[in-house]
Amino acid sequence: MKSQIHTNFSRRNFLKTSVLASGGMLVGFNLLSACKPEAVMPVDINNLNFNDFNAFIKISDEGYVTIFSPNPEIGQGVKTSMPMIIAEELDVDWKMVTVVQGALDTKNFTRQVAGGSQSIRSCWDAFRQTGATTKQMLINAAAKKWNVVPSSCEASKGIITNGNGDTLGYGEVVKEAALLQVPENVILKESKDYTIIGQEIVNVDIDKIITGKPLFGLDYKADAMIIASVLRPPAFGQKLESFDDTNAKNVNGVLEVIKFGDKVAVLANSTWAAMKGKKALTAIWTDDKLESTENHEEILTKILDGKKFKTEREDGDIKQAFAKADKVIERTYHSPFLPHNCLEPMNFYANVTAEKVHLVGPIQTPQWTVNRVAELLKRKPEEIHCEMTRMGGGFGRRLYGDFALEAAEISSLTNKAIKVVFSREDDMTAGTYRPAIKYRIKAALKDGKVTAYHLKEAAINGNMYGLIPNFFPAGCIPNYKVDTGSYNSNITTGAWRAPYTNFLAFAEQSFFDELATELGIDTIQLRLDLLQNVKNNTDEKIEYSGQRMEDTIKLVREKANWGNSKEGVYQGFAAYYSHNTHVAEIADIILKDGFPVIQKVTAAVDCGIVVNPTGARNQVEGGVLDGIGHAMYADFSFENGKPKDKNFDTYRLIRMQETPKVEVHFVENNLSPTGLGEPGLPPAGGAVANAINAALGNRIYSQPFYKELKKSIVLG
Repeated sequence: MKSQIHTNFSRRNFLKTSVLASGGMLVGFNLLSACKPEAVMPVDINNLNFNDFNAFIKISDEGYVTIFSPNPEIGQGVKTSMPMIIAEELDVDWKMVTVVQGALDTKNFTRQVAGGSQSIRSCWDAFRQTGATTKQMLINAAAKKWNVVPSSCEASKGIITNGNGDTLGYGEVVKEAALLQVPENVILKESKDYTIIGQEIVNVDIDKIITGKPLFGLDYKADAMIIASVLRPPAFGQKLESFDDTNAKNVNGVLEVIKFGDKVAVLANSTWAAMKGKKALTAIWTDDKLESTENHEEILTKILDGKKFKTEREDGDIKQAFAKADKVIERTYHSPFLPHNCLEPMNFYANVTAEKVHLVGPIQTPQWTVNRVAELLKRKPEEIHCEMTRMGGGFGRRLYGDFALEAAEISSLTNKAIKVVFSREDDMTAGTYRPAIKYRIKAALKDGKVTAYHLKEAAINGNMYGLIPNFFPAGCIPNYKVDTGSYNSNITTGAWRAPYTNFLAFAEQSFFDELATELGIDTIQLRLDLLQNVKNNTDEKIEYSGQRMEDTIKLVREKANWGNSKEGVYQGFAAYYSHNTHVAEIADIILKDGFPVIQKVTAAVDCGIVVNPTGARNQVEGGVLDGIGHAMYADFSFENGKPKDKNFDTYRLIRMQETPKVEVHFVENNLSPTGLGEPGLPPAGGAVANAINAALGNRIYSQPFYKELKKSIVLG
């Protein structure tokens, strides 16, 4: 059984990006602007005079350090936490560090992706090696100057000291260090010696964010840039037959109107003019296959009632266990489609010329996007330079890059620098969505124990990814089976924060709460009892750790004062493992004039070493509120292929006054860090649903909850 996930980075593969052809090192030098702590480093490092150096670290003569953060920043905090890992092993004062967003660089960086809550986990070993290797080379250079052995020297906060008390700053030896051979087997710090990791570090972009400085894709501007607003089919299953652009061309500021595929782009000198011009277009659409939510409900139910499934995991003999059961319980759970609704609508810049393709914008998958643009334009990926801006939310929507392909295609067709900008209506109606899903869960109870568990999934456009069937309760119940079935729709769907588990966790944890009631035992104790069965399980497919989940549950039970709450406070519990992280949450609810009010959510998290507690808490708090808001209110449907909601006047999000207090606690250990961008979300819906049941005796089986509660507001 996997109790700890390790990062698989080979030292050899890491070092190949750290050495110059001439035998140099993983350090660049900024002899001009980086010597000033207040200097703003340009994003495009090609204009500077150290192009031959690797893009991770630069050190000025005065000892100031610039660290490039390679992964996309979507608000998950990696632009702060990833450089912290390098700085820790480099042994530099964090006050001397400037962080710069790196561009896509497949030669020097690996996995430049924001997705799956994997950024910190995947870089942990390699980034520590980066910092430690650089520090050792600086020490070796200082030792050579002093004519002493390196082992007699030590470094701290950018200062190297020898046995005689002599000191040299990193900036004083950086040139010599660049000429030395890269050392093997550098020593990494023990966690007890960390001075940066584990500290409360403020978001490196916070000043720019709160003062409105340009950081995001919508802020990006370039010479001769033209704004494009795109008219897309208003319904999934429609195709463009013809259009009239006469009125659009009469809009002041509109420069050109072009057709590409089944879309029409209005080009203008401002966003307002482009969007106004698009509204002035008239188009005729032909219908092909138009689908409605009502049809999807029937289709998914038929899948669950049918026999065409793919078995993802099967343990024991569920058929025999159900036949011998004292009681069988079966429940069905339903979730709707959901849009991502990032605060910053989709946008992207592209300038396609004969020499190169320049891409800039908010994208979670820069390398995949570059490869797709190359295929679209029939260009080599090496001809495409892609820069990443900070993103105003992603949640999986910016994995797909359709907006980047639109910008590249329009630029190629017009020979102009193009920035595609979505309106909120574009953003909500053009896809990609969380798929509608139904789960049917069936359990056998025998002699006071859960002896069988059968999960069926019916989903739009695909099913749960392969690891999920090996999450809890796999290994805990002797007779266990997971079956999946799907329906292919022309409505585009994809990853939505914590794919599949964002709803599965609610269904599963609500179901186990109901089982505990039926068995007459405490709902937390039921989980703890089941986890004992997995601790000695030797099945390597099991993804979670029974012991780590138990420790996490016990921590939240203690911190939330489970079972001893004040009179009138009703509690609900849920625990879930996803993205390599164990999370348990308890929601506190009171009744106000008969209405449930979510007062507080206590969360316990085992994510290994917490790199940046400030950012970590933010991620868990945000995940909890996101999970509550979408479980309580979010609904999205289609009629004849058209989304019924286009903006926030009809699409319901959680309000400020509805947000409860979120209290976060971390399990302390020295295990390698895991992800936090998604794991806080899945248990939230289940915890709230179980608390509502405790308060009202009302079991909830569908999202959004308010429909079943017949109330539209839950005050926070």
